Amino acid sequence: MARGYAIVDKIPSVLRARSGMLMAAASRLGPLLVFVLWTMVTVVLPGSDEGGWQPSRLGTAAAVTEEEHCTVERRAHLTYPEFMQHYAFLKPVILQGLTDNSKFRALCSRENLLASFGDNVVRLSTANTYSYQKVDLPFQEYVEQLLHPQDPTSLGNGAGSGVPFHWHGPGFSEVIYGRKRWFLYPPEKTPEFHPNKTTLAWLQEIYPSLAPSARPLECTIQAGEALYFPDRWWHATLNLDTSVFISTFLG
Repeated sequence: MARGYAIVDKIPSVLRARSGMLMAAASRLGPLLVFVLWTMVTVVLPGSDEGGWQPSRLGTAAAVTEEEHCTVERRAHLTYPEFMQHYAFLKPVILQGLTDNSKFRALCSRENLLASFGDNVVRLSTANTYSYQKVDLPFQEYVEQLLHPQDPTSLGNGAGSGVPFHWHGPGFSEVIYGRKRWFLYPPEKTPEFHPNKTTLAWLQEIYPSLAPSARPLECTIQAGEALYFPDRWWHATLNLDTSVFISTFLG
């Protein structure tokens, strides 16, 4: 059975007094909002169709780049038997060209989401590994006041935000707008990380010192792509832009 979670994973320093929160689940939302916000709003590059999610105005985003080499396979025409044999229980895979998401992309534009759901209350939870605290606030307040580039020392904000290493059951993550960089380790290989430090801090402080054999699988997921990750795989994410994406967990 698949479950969708509404998550917005960037919140600025103005909320540090409220525990550096990260939007983790929609609260008291109607069915349509749960569907539309089956997404994670995080900051998008300039482009012809960015949905109104403007690029960051500060310098942090420019310092967050894609990996030199993607080490996760990309598949455009993957059959169900191939998926089950080669990926479902073994390793991540990036799926391309699954659907035409143009209508859903239009629903997820900044203008449409604010017009339809700006007054709805959403829940923020800490962006560290264990999500210690939670707080509620209107979606419009989050979008208009809290989308700023991330400081490496703060948990949550704009471009450069993300979720530190954690694991759970298998799932998919599809990017609607923007880009999201992923780092993944198999269950038997626990990564070196601090649960209360951001992914950006990990990338800057720990990643450069890792031996090639100790580095994770990694890749940047582009708009229109979906990443599948198997059960209990460690993973961390880093938003390179403000981005909207859907996470679906299988159980």
